[in-house]
Amino acid sequence: MNCIIDNRVILWRAPEGPLAAHVESFANWAIKQGYSLSSVRRKVCLVRCFSRWLKQHGIRLRKISFAYASRYLRYRARRVRCYSDDATALRQLIDYLRSEGLLFSERIPTPKLTPAECCLQAYGQYLRDVRALAEATVVNYAPTVRDFLKDRFGNGPVTLSRLRACDIVRFLRRQTPRLSLTRAKVMINAMRSFLQYARIHGEVTLDLAAAVPAVAKWSMPSIPRAITPVQVRRVLASIDPRTAIGCRDYAILLLLARLGLRSGEVVSLELDDLDWNAGQLRVRGKCGQRSGLPLTPDVGKAIAAYLRRGRPDSTSRRVFLCTTAPIRGLSGPTSICAIVQNALCRAGVDAPTFGAHQFRHGLATEMLRHGASLAEIGDVLGHRQLQTTTIYAKVDIKSLRSLALPWPRGAR
Repeated sequence: MNCIIDNRVILWRAPEGPLAAHVESFANWAIKQGYSLSSVRRKVCLVRCFSRWLKQHGIRLRKISFAYASRYLRYRARRVRCYSDDATALRQLIDYLRSEGLLFSERIPTPKLTPAECCLQAYGQYLRDVRALAEATVVNYAPTVRDFLKDRFGNGPVTLSRLRACDIVRFLRRQTPRLSLTRAKVMINAMRSFLQYARIHGEVTLDLAAAVPAVAKWSMPSIPRAITPVQVRRVLASIDPRTAIGCRDYAILLLLARLGLRSGEVVSLELDDLDWNAGQLRVRGKCGQRSGLPLTPDVGKAIAAYLRRGRPDSTSRRVFLCTTAPIRGLSGPTSICAIVQNALCRAGVDAPTFGAHQFRHGLATEMLRHGASLAEIGDVLGHRQLQTTTIYAKVDIKSLRSLALPWPRGAR
């Protein structure tokens, strides 16, 4: 007997076993995620075979777990040809059933933490709750603190009151020579932050953060690498806005070029952040701070075109979504960088870098050349301190030339 699901997915035999009643709903979920008909049919056939295997082994619906899925895939591999995404399909099935409340929650044993890991966990919570630092900062600081605690205390008890300045200097002397300048600065900042945390909590009475040496570096030694307006126009002109991907990429690049958004800010944009009546765009910046930027006509038109013609149907509130199944928000800043890199290569633009930040630098540079003050540039870019914006003073060659002292005895 044929089994027809949503008039599209056809099984030659009706499903049997504990999953029989849920095959149709899972197929509908997969269709909504943007999977092709052939992919959905393959998933459903796999689920039907898995359900029959569960019935043969007397496994009830509520008992299904990833362990049984792994056992079935090993059994299946000995008998039929398997696909590379079979494991993913069964994982999606189990996650779907769990989201519907049909499965027992698997109890994953919590590994016993060492004293150093407990200390690191408490420090990470302090950075999130008290300092309100971005998760990326917490992740970047964690390896340094973990290595330091392991180096000083091993797997034994962590007694921060026993720390001395010589312990810190000795650890840094061993670690920093093999690091780049940027990574060395991250390590130094992580050590100072952790030692300040230890002092605030009363475990250390001395100001050990003062014992952390500084990294030798000139203040703002480089000039911001900015993409030029001509290059921006070439990149935008190379995009075909008639396609779904082109609609999305064009809107993203306009946000980078016209409003100077960071790649992470573009990724985290949600539909509720678009205030069409006020003509504003609410942006989630660093440390969770929110700021409003004007939704310029060209940016607003590009976003509206994407929402009408290019954005797939999805329950996600993110503005920009993936174009391939499963349909969801972009994975992170690296996805924006990939879009930028593809656009630069397609336009044949020899840009300063392949990253998204060059559009931010380009906007600041153009604003400065058109007479905007550093304070105004900082407001647009979302800088909390004016010192962060002063690096763009280096690109104002006309103003800098007026500050240059005459060469003694005249030019030769």
